[in-house]
Amino acid sequence: MTLTEWFAMQHELDQYIEREHGLENEDLVEKKILALLVEIGELANETRCFKFWSKKPASETDIILEEFVDGVHFILSIGLELSFSERDISLVSTEGNEDLVQSFIKIYHLIGELRLHRSAESFEELLRQYFILGQSLGFSIDDVQSAYKAKNEVNFKRQQEGY
Repeated sequence: MTLTEWFAMQHELDQYIEREHGLENEDLVEKKILALLVEIGELANETRCFKFWSKKPASETDIILEEFVDGVHFILSIGLELSFSERDISLVSTEGNEDLVQSFIKIYHLIGELRLHRSAESFEELLRQYFILGQSLGFSIDDVQSAYKAKNEVNFKRQQEGY
């Protein structure tokens, strides 16, 4: 599955949501950025990487992967909103894993940069660094792809049930 296919799946979900909620002519970038920030916080919370005061371990891998994929959904959705879905972006990185705290802080910074500049370069760097974070969490592209497809189906079902 290519990134183009991921964008196509996200586009289908976004269109469905926008139709169902009468949002076809709305600029949703700011709301999607806030949603992404919240999702990144939820992901960080599940990893517990910043909770130096706690001995409780991180959540199970499948929970962390689901939270990671929620972020993928919003990043792709923002890319669609800003017309960046046609760009050829490599998700495979040879960069080494980073300290999770630093990686999360970098992601937050990049989201802010994207919000301010709305440039293709800002978007690409956010997407690239987000997948490096995924790699640091132990997820392969195949793991993320499978989880993305599964969560996409869940999101459609939720919408159909009046979520």
